[in-house]
Amino acid sequence: MSISRVCHLLRLSRTGYYYRSIKDDSTLIELIQSKANVHPREGFWKVYNRLRNEGSKDNHKRMYRIYRKLGLNIRRKTKRRLPQRVKQPLVQPDQIDNTWSMDFMSDALENGRKFRSFNIIDDYNREALHIEIDYSLKSSRVLWILNHLIHKRNKPKKIRMDNGPEFIANIMQQWSEMHEIEFKYIEPGKPMQNGYIERFNRTYREAVLDSYIFENLEEARAETEIFMKDYNEYRPHDALGGMSPLMWKYGQLPPPTISLSGVDHITTSENNNNNDKKIEIKSKKVYF
Repeated sequence: MSISRVCHLLRLSRTGYYYRSIKDDSTLIELIQSKANVHPREGFWKVYNRLRNEGSKDNHKRMYRIYRKLGLNIRRKTKRRLPQRVKQPLVQPDQIDNTWSMDFMSDALENGRKFRSFNIIDDYNREALHIEIDYSLKSSRVLWILNHLIHKRNKPKKIRMDNGPEFIANIMQQWSEMHEIEFKYIEPGKPMQNGYIERFNRTYREAVLDSYIFENLEEARAETEIFMKDYNEYRPHDALGGMSPLMWKYGQLPPPTISLSGVDHITTSENNNNNDKKIEIKSKKVYF
């Protein structure tokens, strides 16, 4: 079939069929490629605005056509899909060190700098096993604390937690398998499936984080240690029949003299020479 016949059937002019673009994009290709090489993490609009600011008159449609042709589109990182979490009833264990719960909290110092706390409790008697405070708490730090706890106490059979990045990291899964401790993940967006630690977090926030303005981490750690001693030894719990966690643990007998802080915090790089300095903590103003 002749080209004329094909063009007639397709309703395409022979002029259009034989047309070849005479546009020369070589200069613009070099400019776009150079910007992409210097700034590899910047997307199209950053490249476009840089060239326009340098005096280029080409519109965004032409630049984007060349940008796509060069294959410079930034590949978007896809979110990891969590394994399906099965809803399980929140049951109080029947013995000490059967199930622990852990979670993170956050607050800020007087200067606005954020810090975090990592809280661990025993679900059996709500005993606060440890509260670690620092600016950054990664998975490796979490494992350091867990290792110290299981060497000072009996190893738990289960640990309940949410789906935070520190808890779902590969290193956490490897540690769980090595120590034969089952990690119980709650369903995303369902914090009350980890109700014991959530209730503890509320008490800790009301008693410490929302009650004082801290100038540094040492003040927060000192007040937290006071809180843990009172919480474990003296504070009555309705769920424990009005007894404190250690009274429940030892059958209302006076608790033995033990270290309630669980694990000494890992020293940070700031102001570690102020141990002899008297700590003064300002009370936060509360409005009703």
